[in-house]
Amino acid sequence: MATRHISKIGVLSLGKILGVIYAIMGLIFGAIMTLTSLIAGPMMYGPGAQSMFFGAAAIIILPVFYGVLGFIGGIITALIFNAATGFIGGLEIELEDQ
Repeated sequence: MATRHISKIGVLSLGKILGVIYAIMGLIFGAIMTLTSLIAGPMMYGPGAQSMFFGAAAIIILPVFYGVLGFIGGIITALIFNAATGFIGGLEIELEDQ
């Protein structure tokens, strides 16, 4: 096994990756909220458009919201990681040849 060190992470690269991951999570959570509001909404509020609007909005708004927060969080994480590796050194990983 070869030991390697990660000493720097691309700030925008990590931001984009975490943005996509969080957007996918937002899509999953939005779908769950949509199904929940479509099933339980009419039981709680009676028949009407309120629960359907909330469900449709969740499947659109949550992926965007989570994606933006994931992107910003990825940028902040990469900046902190790069600053920490300047003081401490790189992150040690082991790579196995196959």
